[in-house]
Formats: sequence, C-alpha cells, structure tokens
Amino acid sequence: MERHLRAINKYSKDLLNKANVIGVGVGYKQIRGEETDQLSLIIFVEKKIPSDTLSKNSIIPGKIKDLHTDIVEIGRVRLLENRTDRWRPACPGISIGHYKISAGTFGAVVRDKTTGEKLILSNNHILANATNGTDGRSSIGDPILQPGPHDGGGPNDQIATLLRFIPIRHTVQDVECPVAAAALQAGNIIIHTVRSRYNIRLTKYTNDMNIIDAAVAKPDKQSLIDEEVLEIGRIEGITNVVPGESIKKSGRTSGLSEGKVQAIGVTIKVNITEEETGLFTDQVVSNILSQPGDSGSLIVNSGKQAVGLLFAGSDKYTVFNRINNVMERLKIKF
Repeated sequence: MERHLRAINKYSKDLLNKANVIGVGVGYKQIRGEETDQLSLIIFVEKKIPSDTLSKNSIIPGKIKDLHTDIVEIGRVRLLENRTDRWRPACPGISIGHYKISAGTFGAVVRDKTTGEKLILSNNHILANATNGTDGRSSIGDPILQPGPHDGGGPNDQIATLLRFIPIRHTVQDVECPVAAAALQAGNIIIHTVRSRYNIRLTKYTNDMNIIDAAVAKPDKQSLIDEEVLEIGRIEGITNVVPGESIKKSGRTSGLSEGKVQAIGVTIKVNITEEETGLFTDQVVSNILSQPGDSGSLIVNSGKQAVGLLFAGSDKYTVFNRINNVMERLKIKF
C-alpha cells in the first residue's frame, strides 16, 4: 500500500495532465465490474475512450514501474448542490412540478418519437396535478416550474409546459349518464328547498385499471435541460426486471438510494388523495428507499438501464410503473 501511495504522489501531476484523466488514487482493480484482490493505481477518467483514438502521450500503461493500473470511468464530478434549488440547466433527480402542486422529481430526459425533441418525464401527479383528463385539474400548456412550488418555484422559474399525460382513473367516479344526471338535478332542486348549501352527488365504484402514472413536459428551450441523471449519469436504454434484481433511483427528497425488486406483475390499490383511491396493475414493488417528493424518479438497474418510473410507496416499500409501459403509452424514447 505504501509503495502505491508514494507512486501516486510522484506521478499524479503527470497523470492528471493526460487527456480525459480527472483523478488518481489507490484501490483494488475491477474486472467486468467485480473487485479483485489486486492492489492497483486507479486512474479515473470522465469517459473511457478507445486507445487507438488517443495520442501516444495520453494512453495509460498497464503498469507504472511494476505497479498495476486500472482505468475507471467515473463520469463528470461536480459539487452536489441542493436538489430543491433552481438548476440551469436542470437535470433529472431534482425538484420540479406543475404550478398547482407542491413538488416532485424530474425523472428523465426523453425524446418524442415523432419530432425527436427532448422532453421532461415525470408522473401525471407531478406534471399534470393528478388529473383524470376531465376534472380541470390541469390543461395542456400549463406552466411547469423548477424548482417546484413547495421549494420556492414561482412564475420566474418556469422551465417547461405540460405536453401530454395519461389520465389517472379513480375507483370511485362521478356518474355521467343522462338519466342519472336528470335525477341528480331533480334531487338537488328538492334538497335546496330545505338545505340551500347542500348538493347531492352520485358516484359509482369501478374496476378501471391504471397502467402508469406519467406525463411529459416540453422545455421552453432545449438548452434548459441536461440528460444525465444526478449521481447516476447517462441512461443506457431500457429493460425489464426480475424479482431479486438490484436497482437504484435518484430523487428530490431522499437522493440516491438502492434496493431490490420484491415483486413484479403487481395489482395494487393506491391512495391518490386522502379520500380517493386508484387501482394500478402490472406494477413493480421494491424495497428501495423513497419519501414524499421522490415521485417521478427514474428507476435503473446496475447497468444504468431504465426499468421503471417511481410513483407511490409505503413506509417499507416503493411502487413503480414498468418503463416499457411508460414509453409506449407516452410515445417517447431514450
């Protein structure tokens, strides 16, 4: 260990002058992601580049003197600012929200399948105020703020406008048929003769299923957003998960957290508000840590592939939509 530390002190200046090298240290060499017992000089680079594209002076040798080296891609390193601050450009993993809500998480930068434009992905209940599409809770073109209103976001913090969403269906819905509406009107006329401030409301229980809680917003300028997820990096495509698989997320409230998939193919009742519930199917349950404000976070696997969109949770578990469903229904891609 001492020889390695002396070598780092001796050669660090020369190594840091090489193209793409941003750090040096001492640690154990990794092979295909698995740590070995080979103590090495660790050379941190922002991104690994094929050696045949580098100049001779920029290539890191396999050994320095007789000490092994290991090149580790670390990405861009920056100060970790408060996730509830105003960020420009804004990146996934920080505060965002429809102007009428509190705040949630900017989940990911995706692209419109038709136009190729970059869009902001999060939940319906974060970007569209949990609308069912007919309740007036939000409208296409509404302001999206970063940070969200709860974190101090106001009119001067608009970063995007609501582009499209998938409605959230409730298990209890207002009755809309003409016959029921006529009966309701007659009933209200009668009750108003004795209780002028009272109204009758007719509702019905349904088994309507939700598949996703998701929406996208169009940034006011493409330059206002950055594709790299805070503390995770660039997303490497999408895939499915299986029980027991390791996953992680980057959220507004609890930051970076890791866990495992507990169950797939889940159908579950979710409290949308204190009084309203929704039934969600084809969901994934995990033990990953999440807290209020983490809704909208992208869930990724160990290979940085997107696997889901976090939208709900309890004190012990977190529930997320399968990313394939989100991409298909919102007509987006990475």
